[in-house]
Amino acid sequence: MCGIVGVLGHHEVAPMLVEALRRLEYRGYDSAGIATVNDGTLDRRRAVGKLVNLSDLLVHEPLAGKSGIGHTRWATHGEPSTRNAHPHRAGPVAVVHNGIIENFRELRAELAASGLHPETDTDTETVAMLASHYLTQGMTPVEAANKTLDRLDGAFALAFLFDGEEDLIIAARKGSPLAIGHGDGEMFVGSDAIALAPMTDRITYLEEGDRAIVTRRGAEIFDARGDRANRATSRIRVDATRIDKAGYKHFMAKEIAQQPTVLADALRAYLDGDTIVLPEPGLDFAKVDRLTMVACGTAYFACLTAKYWFEKLARLPVEVDIASEFRYREPPVLPGTAALFVSQSGETADTLAALRYCRDKADSIVSVVNVDTSSIARESDLALPIHAGVEVGVASTKAFTCQLNVLLLLAIKAAVERGQMDQVRKVALLNALRALPGVMNAALDRDGDIARAAVQISEARDVLFLGRGMMYPLAHEGALKLKEISYIHAEAYASGELKHGPIALIDKSVPVIVMAPRDSLFDKTVSNMQEVMARGGKVCLVSDARGVAEAGDGVWQTITLPEVDEHLAPLLYALPAQLLAYHAAIAKGTDVDQPRNLAKSVTVE
Repeated sequence: MCGIVGVLGHHEVAPMLVEALRRLEYRGYDSAGIATVNDGTLDRRRAVGKLVNLSDLLVHEPLAGKSGIGHTRWATHGEPSTRNAHPHRAGPVAVVHNGIIENFRELRAELAASGLHPETDTDTETVAMLASHYLTQGMTPVEAANKTLDRLDGAFALAFLFDGEEDLIIAARKGSPLAIGHGDGEMFVGSDAIALAPMTDRITYLEEGDRAIVTRRGAEIFDARGDRANRATSRIRVDATRIDKAGYKHFMAKEIAQQPTVLADALRAYLDGDTIVLPEPGLDFAKVDRLTMVACGTAYFACLTAKYWFEKLARLPVEVDIASEFRYREPPVLPGTAALFVSQSGETADTLAALRYCRDKADSIVSVVNVDTSSIARESDLALPIHAGVEVGVASTKAFTCQLNVLLLLAIKAAVERGQMDQVRKVALLNALRALPGVMNAALDRDGDIARAAVQISEARDVLFLGRGMMYPLAHEGALKLKEISYIHAEAYASGELKHGPIALIDKSVPVIVMAPRDSLFDKTVSNMQEVMARGGKVCLVSDARGVAEAGDGVWQTITLPEVDEHLAPLLYALPAQLLAYHAAIAKGTDVDQPRNLAKSVTVE
C-alpha cells in the first residue's frame, strides 16, 4: 500500500526520489520521507501529510547524496507522525518497507534482551534494528540484510541503505510487489513501474521470495532458496505510465470521462469480428462445471454483477467470495471448477492469497487485471487485461467498467460454448456492446443534472441505494463510491429486502437512490420505490426515458439515461453512480483523488 523508491545515480537523488514518490501518491499515504548516503554518511528527512510538506522541509534542510531511498507511508502500526514515518533508521541502517512484519513483537523482545529498544510504534523499525544488531556482530551489510530477512515473518517489500555504502541497496520481496529499474550506470528500485518511468523503461520484476543486491553495475538476484536467479528484463511503454490530469480538476473526473474511450479500446482487444478472442491458452467453458469468483472492494461488486451474467446467460453456477474471507473458510474446490480472480492492481494481498489457496485445487486459474505484469497475472493460467490504462484516483471508475466489460465478454463466450446462446443473440449483444461507448458519452452529457442532485445529496448524513437484479451489485458500488470520497454514510439493499427491516430507516432526511432501468424487474423495483415514498422518503430515480415517464411522478429527483439492453445496464449505470459521488465530494470539499485513510493498491491483509 505504501510507495517505495530507491536510486543509485550519477546526480543528486533527493529531487529524483521526491518526484518518484509523487508518482506513487495515487496509492494513498499519510507521511513521506527519504534517506541518502553522502560522502559515506547516512541521513534522512521525514514529514507528515502531503508530499509537499517533505518538499518544503528539503528546501530548508537539504539532503545531499547520489544514493538514496524514499517512501510514502500508509499507517498500519502506529499513528501517522514524523516519528513513525519511513525511512526507519537504527545506527548505520535505514529501511523502507511495504507490508506487515507479523513477528515484530518477538523480535523486539529478543533485541530488548540485548539492550536495544525501539523509538517508534512501527513494525518496520524492528527490521532496521535487527540489521544494525547483526552489523555490530561483524557481518557485512549483505550478510546482515540476509540474516535479517531470514528472521522475518509476514509480507514485505524492503529496501536497505547503509552508512558508508554509496553503491549498495539491498531489496527483497515477499508478498508485496517490488521492481528493479536499469539505467546507464544507474540502478533503481520501485514499488511499480510508474514510479520509475521517468528514469528508465527497462524493468525487472522480482518474483516471490527474491532478494537483490543492487549496485550501479546491475542487480544480482537470488530466489527464495538462495540460488542465483535470472529474471527477465522487459521494456515498459512510457505512454502507458503517463500521469497527468489532461485539463481536468481531478484524476477521478478525467478517468470517469475516459470510460467510453477505454471501453472501445478494450472491445477492440477482445473482438475479432463476432468472435471473442482470449489470450493463450484460452479457456473452454464446455469443460467448466462451476465458477468461483474472488475479489475485494469494487472488484467484488464487478464479480457479483458477473454472477448474474454467467448464471442467466450461460447457466453456469457461480460462487462469489470476498477475498479476505475466502481462504479462511477453507472452502472445498471441486473438480471442474475454474477460479477467477479480479484485481485492478493485480497485487491485492487478500486476492493473491486466495489465488494461491486455489492453485492446486481448481482446474484453471483465471485473472482479470489492469496490470498484466502483476503478481496475480503472472501466477494465473490465463490473465485477461482490462485495458483501462493507468488509474490514479483511489476510487475506481474506469477500471470497474472495464472489469465488467471483460466479465460480460467471458459470460457471452461461456453461453455460446455451453450451448445456451445462439449466434443471433450473441451478435446482437456484441453489437450493443460496440455501441455502448457512444451511449456512455450521451450519459456523460447528463452531468449537469447529476451534479445538481449530488449537491443536495451532499447535505445528507445517510443515503440508501436500491436495486434489483443486476442493479443490486451496482447499488452497492454506488454506496461504496459515496462513502469513499464524500465520507457520507451510505448503504445498499436489494429493493425487495427493504421491507424486511431497512425500511425503518426511511424518513425525509434520508435520500434514496433507486437504480431502475426499464428492464424485466422494473415494475417490482417501482413498487418498492413507492413503499419508500409512502413513508416520506426522498427518492432519486435513475432510469431511462420510459422508466422516468412511467414512474417519475412525485419523486424528489430524476436522472435520465439512454435505454440499453438490460445486460449492459450495469456498465452504463456505473457512470451516474460515480458522478453522484464525485459531485457530492466536491460539494463537501473532500480530497477526491486521495480520500482519507484509503490506499489504491491494498498489499497488506
